Amino acid sequence: MKSKLLIFCISIALLSFNIYGVDSFHVASRCRTEGNIPSSLHYRYNSGITSKTILYEKQGNNGAKEEGVLGSVRNWMRSEEGREDIKTYVVSLGVALLLRLLIIEPRYIPSLSMYPTFEIGDQLAVEKVTKLVRPFSRKEVVVFNPPSAFREALYGQINADPAAVNKKAREALIKRIVAVEGDVVKIREGKLYVNDEKQEEPFTAEDAAYEFGPVTVPPGQVLVLGDNRNHSLDGHIWGFLPKENVIGRAVFVYWPPWRLGNEGMF
Repeated sequence: MKSKLLIFCISIALLSFNIYGVDSFHVASRCRTEGNIPSSLHYRYNSGITSKTILYEKQGNNGAKEEGVLGSVRNWMRSEEGREDIKTYVVSLGVALLLRLLIIEPRYIPSLSMYPTFEIGDQLAVEKVTKLVRPFSRKEVVVFNPPSAFREALYGQINADPAAVNKKAREALIKRIVAVEGDVVKIREGKLYVNDEKQEEPFTAEDAAYEFGPVTVPPGQVLVLGDNRNHSLDGHIWGFLPKENVIGRAVFVYWPPWRLGNEGMF
């Protein structure tokens, strides 16, 4: 149990250091103390200048030297318990990476182009399996890599700054499928029509302030629009989306907790 707590605390310290760029070894030190593990991590400050972290053998109450953190880790790795723990952690990490690579991955919403379905800061799960076995349908929300036409459209939006365009063109986008291959699409007086049928879209922020189409969706492609119709750089500007560009379907919001669910995604 102590060894697992030690690994957890060291992981927290390393993650905090990488994320925030500041020292967080005091977190590991406190965790070791609470777990009844002798603390061997000390930070020293000289005239306001942070010195290097010093690892040493701590003097116990009886004057005897206690095992330092490096010795503890070395002995743990040689123990049967340590080998079992390492095996567990490696398998867990491998499964997590496999799940993220092939099955489901988290995504973060950075803009209001899909408002009110998603708000800035929403975190959602995107599943990547069903796209291989089930055809795309209207009203599904998908995450995708932007097509080449998206890059061209950006030049009219970001003052033709190549660096900004290249950065934005590499970012995955999230939009809603409004038409699939063979559909004839148009927007008239703010309303979307597919095959001459007016679509009910309770998930949109407002009626579109533009006219579009009619156009026919080519084979192997779909048309995607943002729910915030007048504030979305989407298919009505850069055209159709090849199906192979789709990363996966958005299935539910998991953060923040009060927005948990999948309302408006299907």
